[in-house]
Amino acid sequence: MNNIPEIGTPARTEAVLNRYHLTAKKSLGQNFLKDINVLKNIVSAAEITEEDDVIEIGPGIGALTEQIAQKANSVLAFEIDQNLLPVLDDTLSQYNNIKIINQDFLKANLPELIEEYFDGQHNLKIVANLPYYVTKPILMSIIKGPVNFDAVVIMMQKEVSNRLTAVPGNRDYGALTVITQYLNNAENVFDVSPKSFVPSPKVDSSIVRLTPVENRNEKVFDEKSFFGFARGCFMHRRKTIWNNLQGVFGKKPEVKEQIKVTLEELNIDAGVRPEDFSIDTIVKLANKFHEKGLLS
Repeated sequence: MNNIPEIGTPARTEAVLNRYHLTAKKSLGQNFLKDINVLKNIVSAAEITEEDDVIEIGPGIGALTEQIAQKANSVLAFEIDQNLLPVLDDTLSQYNNIKIINQDFLKANLPELIEEYFDGQHNLKIVANLPYYVTKPILMSIIKGPVNFDAVVIMMQKEVSNRLTAVPGNRDYGALTVITQYLNNAENVFDVSPKSFVPSPKVDSSIVRLTPVENRNEKVFDEKSFFGFARGCFMHRRKTIWNNLQGVFGKKPEVKEQIKVTLEELNIDAGVRPEDFSIDTIVKLANKFHEKGLLS
């Protein structure tokens, strides 16, 4: 059994696809990784050891799952495509630390499943090659969800990666950046060519690593309200913070006066665009509006 090539090699990938007459389903955003070096580098980026329990989303034919299982204590993988379950039973049959469940990750009760399948004595990480059509919903469910992860390492389209890891003043910097980086350190670890997949996607991909921010200078009064406020600040990207804040709070004279005074108190130029603000500045702004009763 040890002589069988690893699933992520081109030859083994082709053999599995042919054996089960598999073709990638566009409706599920399926692209199968066939580059063993990329797979090993993803696991390396997650720094997986026997001290880790890992959740995977969309295992496909098990290429990344196999690499994770070789390092981790245990793996819980969410596969939405029922047709892939017998394939995974076959390709991953030699591993006894993997549990595959046929469920949509976005509909899962994650705390309940974690309690059911993990012992609570290990670090908790997410490692996944995300289906690109649901990257943002899955990402938001991870970031804003009830479970705290020690690390999240996910492959996504490079365009989204650029937004997650952007810095102030960059054209990719926006609400998604602020929401992500308020809670996480975000790092683009490496890029992946379309040639590493079968079929080849039409976009470049990137591996992003998220780790929790341990110390923030100032915390927001309420995360959910803050995330909504951040989206409002970037509602019209080419407009100034003054114009966007009127979109958030309204244009009544007394409200405009409160916006004006608040910006002055924080020494913020009303003519600057939000993309030039640090996350700490946006936090201070949200908290100040909360103090004044404009944001609840």
